[in-house]
Amino acid sequence: MGYKLVDNVSKVSYIYSASTLSEKGIIMRAVVTVIGKDKKGIIAGVSTELANAGINILDINQTILQEFFTMIMLVDMTDAASNFRQLNKRLTAKGLELGVQIRVQREDIFNAMHQV
Repeated sequence: MGYKLVDNVSKVSYIYSASTLSEKGIIMRAVVTVIGKDKKGIIAGVSTELANAGINILDINQTILQEFFTMIMLVDMTDAASNFRQLNKRLTAKGLELGVQIRVQREDIFNAMHQV
């Protein structure tokens, strides 16, 4: 599965593999959100799953709102061992195992959805 990048100057689309993006020095980032009842092992479980997929955590913020756990991560998928769809499946399964909801969204789509 390739990644589609749009050159904003010429509005030309390109399809690249993750390895090609890495060679070009382009970082493929995604936003991961985790929400659920707080319990031990959530951060460890999610971060281990990401590490096993070859994904680096660039930034992380988590808080406990009374008994609710919330976390948002910015991750680098450039060297990921799996494509975005496979990662989504892995994190959904990990969320079921941990009793939380995990969502992953490519940064470009996340940004486009939140532009006013």
